[in-house]
Amino acid sequence: MYHDWDVVPRPDRPDRPDRTAEVAVVGYGPVGATLSVLLAQQGRSVVAIERFPTPYRLPRAVHFDDEAGRIFQACGIGAALRRMTDPVDTYEWRNGAGTTLLRLGRPGHSPLGWPMSSMFHQPDLEEALDRRARSLPLLEVRRGVEVVALGDDGGGGVTLSTTAGDVRAACAVGCDGADSTVARLLAVPVRDLGFHYDWLVVDVVVDSDRRFEPPNLQVCDPRRPTTLVSGGPGRRRWEFMLLPHETAAELDGEGRVWQLLAPWDVHPGNARIERHAVYTFRARYAEQWRAGRVLLAGDAAHLMPPFAGQGMCAGIRDAANLAWKLDLVLTDRAPERLLDSYQQEQLPAARAAVEASVELGRVICVLDAAEAEARDEVLSASVGPAPAEAPPPPRIEDGVVDAGSRGAGELFVQASVNGVPFDDVHGAGWRLVTLDEPALHTGTRSWFESIGGKVVRLTAPDGSCASWFARHTVAYALQRPDFHVFGTAADGEEATALLRRLRLHLGAPRPM
Repeated sequence: MYHDWDVVPRPDRPDRPDRTAEVAVVGYGPVGATLSVLLAQQGRSVVAIERFPTPYRLPRAVHFDDEAGRIFQACGIGAALRRMTDPVDTYEWRNGAGTTLLRLGRPGHSPLGWPMSSMFHQPDLEEALDRRARSLPLLEVRRGVEVVALGDDGGGGVTLSTTAGDVRAACAVGCDGADSTVARLLAVPVRDLGFHYDWLVVDVVVDSDRRFEPPNLQVCDPRRPTTLVSGGPGRRRWEFMLLPHETAAELDGEGRVWQLLAPWDVHPGNARIERHAVYTFRARYAEQWRAGRVLLAGDAAHLMPPFAGQGMCAGIRDAANLAWKLDLVLTDRAPERLLDSYQQEQLPAARAAVEASVELGRVICVLDAAEAEARDEVLSASVGPAPAEAPPPPRIEDGVVDAGSRGAGELFVQASVNGVPFDDVHGAGWRLVTLDEPALHTGTRSWFESIGGKVVRLTAPDGSCASWFARHTVAYALQRPDFHVFGTAADGEEATALLRRLRLHLGAPRPM
């Protein structure tokens, strides 16, 4: 089911006739596809360039969180995605003796309208995104094409030299992964946190309806640190750390893989190995995400070990943040300097995710028995009867937020409207949500509508929404297109002032 944000009229703005598209997206994995879809839904012309001629059919990422789920919902694939995921509410760490060291989780949906954690098969997600992309007339996908050079197009835009000819665009975004060609061509400085460990990753299709409890488990055993998680319905993933006396070739043989799986009663009679390979888990991030009209997103901008399950999620957040800013800049509704707020807002969150993943990895990748015993004693002492909630994502402190406003920078809840998710009713975009009868200055409201804004009154807010307003003691919440709160207001007069401050943040200080 698609919704009212699917087709957005393009503002009157003459494009350079010799440009291929307004935005060239390099890389067509989940991040590149998400960005492409979000831009095309807003009326921007997009060409997505992917060096592989056919989709990659083996699993890679297996987890996304509630925020990423809501962003995928905004791409028009929410219903399909819910059918192909395995929600999990427990992530448990145990030592080699089975003692619980940490238990994280929360059952049910989060206030964002999605499970806190969903496990999935990446090829299924990419297929859903691709179907959506190909339904959008402004989005062109070019496969089997590699970018070999970048340059100015002579008119303030970008020329990408590719193996299939030049592509000209007003902006380009490198979503082309850990070995990003775009990042290499830009020669951006990179901060490496010095975390490098080799792990064998094994993806298994389980033949039966067997359930694993807990569904996601980290075994902190110095004899062999091991991860066991869902890989989506009917699939499981194991990760085994390479020990100092082993070589990658020794660990990666199929016979050895079955030996490692045997303790979990997984064998050729009840399972099929879909993929096994040794990967080096790394932690690094680019210190510069923008060079003029060329930007980086996803693994091209930041790379982290998988222990917090945030690698792909961080990239999906990049896409949501960047899409609405590019839309405003490309339609002259905001100046180009708005793009500076992309790194300003996203780098702190990505850096925090990288650093958190490294800290978890340093706890997990302990091979010294005495050190592991001391670790276990400290961690096990803090385990309670109920799972602990994972810490909330960092709020946006600087950028396009109304600093000092209650709730500013937080993720806003997704209310239920007569049993239907808010975004499925009102779409994703600038939303001024209120519990009162809206009372706004006419000129201010007209400007807000010119950037795609809607004023929505909730006459019967659900529990999570009502409690959010009560907790912040406000009557208006201004939600950005990426679901973060720009700011809040107590009444219509304050809401009008809030919208005027938004206009200043977006670089359009003309009087209203």
